[in-house]
Amino acid sequence: MTAYYLVAMALLVVAGFFTARSRAFSIAGGHPSVLHSLPQYHGLYTAVLIFAGMLALFALGDPLVNWLARSAALKNLPPELAGDTLRSEAFLRDVINVSSGSFSSTDKSELAAAAQSYQHVKTIGSWVLLLAGLVLGGALLMFGSWRVSRRFRARNAFERAVEIVLMACAAIAILTTVGILFSLIGETYRFFFDPAIKGKPGVLDFLLGTEWNPQAAMRADQGEISTAYGFLPLLTGTLLITTIAVLVAGPLGLFSAIYLSEYASSRTRAIFKPVLEILAGIPTVVLGFFAALTVAPYIRGWGEYFGLDIASESALAAGLVMGMMIIPFISSLSDDVINAVPQSLRDGAYALGATRSETIKQVVLPAALPGIVAAFMLAISRAIGETMIVVMAAGLAANLTFNPLDAVTTITVQIKTILVGDQEFDSAKTLAAFALGFVLFFITLALNFIALRVVRRYREQYE
Repeated sequence: MTAYYLVAMALLVVAGFFTARSRAFSIAGGHPSVLHSLPQYHGLYTAVLIFAGMLALFALGDPLVNWLARSAALKNLPPELAGDTLRSEAFLRDVINVSSGSFSSTDKSELAAAAQSYQHVKTIGSWVLLLAGLVLGGALLMFGSWRVSRRFRARNAFERAVEIVLMACAAIAILTTVGILFSLIGETYRFFFDPAIKGKPGVLDFLLGTEWNPQAAMRADQGEISTAYGFLPLLTGTLLITTIAVLVAGPLGLFSAIYLSEYASSRTRAIFKPVLEILAGIPTVVLGFFAALTVAPYIRGWGEYFGLDIASESALAAGLVMGMMIIPFISSLSDDVINAVPQSLRDGAYALGATRSETIKQVVLPAALPGIVAAFMLAISRAIGETMIVVMAAGLAANLTFNPLDAVTTITVQIKTILVGDQEFDSAKTLAAFALGFVLFFITLALNFIALRVVRRYREQYE
C-alpha cells in the first residue's frame, strides 16, 4: 500500500500544479502581468500544499498502522512468552515473516493466528490511510485552486515553503549529530558507572591503560583470561598508521596539486586530474587486499634482505596503502584552493621580478594555506576512521609501540571486532565499543577545531 500511496500523492501533486496554473491563466485573461505572481508560482504553491499535507499524514499514519497491527498480533502471544521482551520481539518477527510469506506456520497455531490478525489490521489500516490521503490531497487541491487570485502572493508563500524545507534539512543534519552524540554518551556512561556492568574499568584506567584485551573466559576449561581495557595501545596504533599515511599522501598530494594548477597544460590537467581522482573511488576492501597480498610481503622481503624482523602484518604496510587512499582528498581539494587564488596576486609577484617557483612558494601557497590545511585535516580524519585496510594489513594485535614494522590495531578496528555477531548490550566488552567511539568522536572534533582556527587566522590575513 505504501507504493499506492506514493503514486497517488505524485499524481495529486502534478494535478494540483496544472490545475492552479490553468486557473491563474484563466483569471489573468492572457495577461499574466495583472497577477502579483506568475501562474507557475500558483501551481507550485498548490503542489507544495498537497505534497506537505499528504507526506505529513503518511509520516503520522504509517507508524500508527504498524503499531496497531503489532498490538493485534501480540494479543495472540503464548502465555509462556508474556513478560519476556526478547522472546516477544522474536515472536513478532516470526509473525511479520509469516504474514509476508517468508515461511509457513502450519505447525504453530498461535503464530498463524497472530499473523492473520497482523495482516488483517495492516490491510485495513493501509486502506484507511490511502483513502484519508486521497481525501486530504483532494481538499488541498481545491483549497490551493480557490486561493488563486490577482492579489494572492503565491511566490512569497512558495518561497517561504522552500525556506522551511531548507531549514528542516539543516535541522535534520544537526539533530543527527546530536542524536549520535547522546547515544554515545548514554552507553559510555553505562560502561564506566553502571553498577550492573561487571568487569568495567575506571575512567583513568581506560584512558591511561597500556593493555587492551576485552575478551573474557566463556567456559571453565579456558582458564583465566586477563581482561583489560587500556586505551593507549589503540591510540598509538591509530596515530602511527595515520602519521605514515599523511607522510605519504601529504607531499604527493600537495605537489600533485601544485603541478596540475601551476605547471601542467590544460590538456595534461584534463587527463591527469580525473585519473588521480580515480583513487578515491577504489573500495577500501580492494586496497586492503592490495596491502595484504602485495605491499606487506614486499616490505617483509626487503626487511629480510636488510636483516630486519618485520611482522607479516605491519603498520607500515597499512600506512602506505592508506596514504595512497587519501591522496585524492589532499590533491583535489588543494588544487581547487590554489586555482581559487586571484591571478592578480601572481601578476603582482611577476611584476616585482619573482620567478614562477618563488611566486608559488611566497605568494600562492600562503594565500591558499587555509584551504590546504582544511584538505589535510579532512584527509587525516578519513585516515583515522578507516577500518578495512587496517584489518587486512595491520592485524588485530593491540601493541603499545611506535615501531612501524610491528603489528598494531586501531580504534575503529576494535569497534568493528567487538560488535561483530550477536552481542548482549549489558556487558563491559560490548559497551567498550561505545566508549571507544565516544573518544574517537572527540579526537576528530579536536582536529576539526584546529583546522577551523587555522583557517580563520590566516584567512583574515589575505582578505
